[in-house]
Amino acid sequence: MNKGLILSSALAIGLALPSFAQAPAQVKYANTISVEDLTKHLTYLASDDMKGRDTGSEEGKIAANYLADFYKSIGLAAPVNGSYFQAVPLVSTNFTKVILQVGKAKLVENQDFVFIGDGNMAKAAKAELVFLGLVTDENLAKVDVKGKLVGLWAVGVRSNDLVTKVMDAGAAGIVIVSMEGQANFDRIANRYKTLAGKGRIGFDVETKQRPIFMVSSDKMGQLFGAPVETLKEAAKATPETIAPQKASYQVVKTKTPVEAFNVMGFLEGTDKKEEVLVISSHYDHVGVSSEGDAFNGADDDGSGTVSVMEIAEAFALAAKDGIKPRRSILFLNVTGEEKGLLGSEYYSENPVYPLANTVNNINIDMVGRIDYEYQKEANKDYVYVIGSEMLSSQLKKINEYNNITYTNLVLDYRYDAADDPNRFYYRSDHYNFAKHNIPVIFFFNGVHDDYHQVTDTVDKIEFPLMNKRAHLIFHTAWDLANRENRTPVDGSNTRTDR
Repeated sequence: MNKGLILSSALAIGLALPSFAQAPAQVKYANTISVEDLTKHLTYLASDDMKGRDTGSEEGKIAANYLADFYKSIGLAAPVNGSYFQAVPLVSTNFTKVILQVGKAKLVENQDFVFIGDGNMAKAAKAELVFLGLVTDENLAKVDVKGKLVGLWAVGVRSNDLVTKVMDAGAAGIVIVSMEGQANFDRIANRYKTLAGKGRIGFDVETKQRPIFMVSSDKMGQLFGAPVETLKEAAKATPETIAPQKASYQVVKTKTPVEAFNVMGFLEGTDKKEEVLVISSHYDHVGVSSEGDAFNGADDDGSGTVSVMEIAEAFALAAKDGIKPRRSILFLNVTGEEKGLLGSEYYSENPVYPLANTVNNINIDMVGRIDYEYQKEANKDYVYVIGSEMLSSQLKKINEYNNITYTNLVLDYRYDAADDPNRFYYRSDHYNFAKHNIPVIFFFNGVHDDYHQVTDTVDKIEFPLMNKRAHLIFHTAWDLANRENRTPVDGSNTRTDR
């Protein structure tokens, strides 16, 4: 385990922090966050009856209503013109026909290839499939890509910009390898197969003729009639040595509107009520498998959602006793995180409260389990903290102060590195606040064998640890909502591109 993860005695330098003595009122309301209540809410939201709370599904709407009814019951205001719901205009895009044939081989969708692009074609097109390999100026000078399907070797690199470069050079479409090994590809293909027929949910944007077909490294070798090792070598500097193949392809697309909502409850502050702290989670998940089993999403992100609920109730109880926060707090449960951070993107572009007045976002996504890294650790009382020092010199220190004062968790920053290969910083809803230069802090327990599996169930949740994590988040939120000065935005956002 990395050293230096816990608060150092130097953290308070330059911060207006009190001593490490606990505040009785703060502790009193933190203790209303309980294992019993977390269990009750999560058992309901992550039950089989909720069928994975898919975005826009009937069960997703039931979950949204459960949250809204809860916020109403604890006395939070409905901030969207008297409603707890912010409608998020989404569409479901189905590719009802996707055909790819190379030579005499008719490839099978979600078995031989996965379609990851866009397009809508009245009839099939014929083209040569050429091999470019790595996207370099030297290779582009050697291979004519205009009007062709272009084979790319993009293992271990971010491919979006590379695909754009090749399409801008005149390619008709892309056949891409982004990972080696058939087993790795099969996992992706099986997920797409599970989602087949549900459609891709997103915002309604103009169709681009951008057909992109992902294949395994083995399949790419078969298509070009060459061993994988030969392709890998040719990809570097001699792509012209790989013979082109005849191909045809077609993509047919339909769109259907999806009714989806962000859910929010609002607690108005006192003397600094124009400033708003946002505490967020995503409440929906990915539905059911092709076999009909629910992706219960107990950890992802039922755990974060019920933590937001309990934290909201703790603040609401304090307010009823006359102890309201100085700043206002928006409890925000967003939709469509699994589809591309859609609900938080929509909120950040259509905020209920001005972003200029939004002081921080605390995002909670998966806080109910113990991951691979800590399974064998003697001390399993940990949480990963991501993004806390990106934009503000104080946010990380404030969280550490509250941790050492109240909860004494191990705060692990290993996934906060700019070069984290998992790219967790970019994969949850805080990202859409940070891109607007709002200081964020993302709490996360890491991944485990049940991540995005139908086995992510309530019985595997570590409720006492989850409760402790929720207590830390409450204390940090209490501090941020009540301190004299909002956290300064005195850092640079160096991670703006997903």
